[in-house]
Amino acid sequence: MKGISVRLKEELNRTLHAHTVYAETLFKIHSFYDNGLTLHDIGEKAYKLRQRAFSGQDLEALLPEVYALTAQASALTLGLKPHDCQLLAAIALHEGYIIQMQTGEGKTLSAVFPAILNALTGRGVHILTFNDYLAKRDAEWMLPLYKSLGLSVGYISESMGHMERKRAYYADVTYVSAKEAGFDYLRDFLSLEKERVVLRGLNYAIVDEADSLMIDEARIPLVISGRFDEVQNCAIKADGVMRRFRRGTHFDEDQYANILYITDAGYAFAESVLGIPSLFEKENTLYLVALHASLTAHHLLKRDKNYIVRQDRIEIIDEFTGRVALRRLYPDSVQAAVEIKEGLKPQNLGRIMGRIAIQHFLSLYEKLGGMTGTAKSASFEFKELYKKSVMEIEPHKPSQRTDHPDRIFCTLKEKEQAILDEILRIHQKGQPVLIGTGCIEEFEELSSKLRERGVACEVLNARHDDEEAHIIAEAGKPFKVTVSTNMAGRGVDIRLGGSSEAQKEQVMASGGLYILGTRRYESVRIDDQLKGRAGRQGEPGESQFFVSLEDELIVKYNIPQKKACQPSYRQQENIEPFSRLKRSSASLGQGGEITDKRAYKELKLLQKHIEGYYSDVRMQLIRYSVIL
Repeated sequence: MKGISVRLKEELNRTLHAHTVYAETLFKIHSFYDNGLTLHDIGEKAYKLRQRAFSGQDLEALLPEVYALTAQASALTLGLKPHDCQLLAAIALHEGYIIQMQTGEGKTLSAVFPAILNALTGRGVHILTFNDYLAKRDAEWMLPLYKSLGLSVGYISESMGHMERKRAYYADVTYVSAKEAGFDYLRDFLSLEKERVVLRGLNYAIVDEADSLMIDEARIPLVISGRFDEVQNCAIKADGVMRRFRRGTHFDEDQYANILYITDAGYAFAESVLGIPSLFEKENTLYLVALHASLTAHHLLKRDKNYIVRQDRIEIIDEFTGRVALRRLYPDSVQAAVEIKEGLKPQNLGRIMGRIAIQHFLSLYEKLGGMTGTAKSASFEFKELYKKSVMEIEPHKPSQRTDHPDRIFCTLKEKEQAILDEILRIHQKGQPVLIGTGCIEEFEELSSKLRERGVACEVLNARHDDEEAHIIAEAGKPFKVTVSTNMAGRGVDIRLGGSSEAQKEQVMASGGLYILGTRRYESVRIDDQLKGRAGRQGEPGESQFFVSLEDELIVKYNIPQKKACQPSYRQQENIEPFSRLKRSSASLGQGGEITDKRAYKELKLLQKHIEGYYSDVRMQLIRYSVIL
């Protein structure tokens, strides 16, 4: 390690206190740095490295030299000098880890290092993003760096034709959403002509937002179907029956209202309306399937929460991001049932010609790594589903964000008033506010009330995803109020001061970006993603969540909110969360706010319980899908 000073060694050792396994590799990378290199020199060195990779030299042996050259090329082409935490992440990604890095720590740049190293073999690398917007943004952003090293880069978007896709996949590095790559795999599988095949093999992939794609969406199947018009009549008749169904008489639900089932009375009623002797006869199978699909469409899926209607099409809203999930369809006739429910002509009544779950598609890659800001809580599932370990990368600069304890209220009305008061308070002192809401309905109501009080606000939701980049770029400006569904939680970077560096100091002095969550989500990871928009790279920031005992999260999981708000009642054992809190006049603050500190603990326990429940559901579904 001849070219490394004692001072640099001390700094590196501090960085490596949690990752001593990579100490030697990081020292080697620094030993290859040559500050006198020009872009021409970098291009020549990159060509020689590629020749060595083509000749079969081990990539691990090439890694220190390739990473050092990439770091210098990044500084010259992008003005970004990677710090050691980014290099640690890059080493771990090459070795197939799932890395956890905080927001603003530079995951996008970290992914470029292993992508370049593995692309030297000429076999192609995929960086799997969360959506088309991120694929295009990251590919265009990193293009100068790849070009300086003699590598080509492409990206895939939904609107691309066959030849454009083929060219993008034959680039050295391809940025593509996981779903688009999965659909292209299915189309290739069904292709009868070699010329129509666009993929050239599944070599190495880096999954961005890995916890969402690899865990939350692992069981969601990607489906290609062909037309099958015979079922349309059954679907329309089933919709007519369902409009006459009554909850508790013709159908019922499980304890968490996640699963609906038709009662004996419901089957008898449907048979009577349809004029058939039995739904369970072989010739009536299509009616039975259509009836269950219609039940889901009418009583489980809600407009402006689970989906929106845009340009006479049903567009599904991703529950974890709030964005429209392009090309996603509800499975097993449910899509057609939703279309009929909304008075649209059903477009997706067809025979399934090919399907694959995200988990199974990702497992086809020879080598796989992933990165996200919230992986640690899902480490068990990463191990079980993918045999992958999670590595937490320490931030380059310690977080300065202040996470305030949740404010919990008895009623929804009291919570909403407190939220408005808090937004006005923060806005008046010039601090930018990002408000994360749970659904479009809540979002629109809140933004309307803010405008009534004279507070101008930007909107960011599934209806305005095409304007996302501009809105996000300005969300950190002084006095800015941005109301969002949780789509702001993934893959975005809000800079203090917005596009104006001059205003950054003003925002930092006011306390940085203020994150306000109007509810807690079923997954702590979604909450953490929202909080992570503030406090990037050691900057100041704040987060505050508001909860009411009438929130869907608490009502859905049968927490008796009315009893919890009574001034006093007998304390009981072995009953559900919140209801065991002993209330007194001192435990309720102004405006119905619950001040008993045990309420915060109960809320955390509730979320852990729900996460455990969904983790079990996912694991069971994956096991069944393996059998199928």
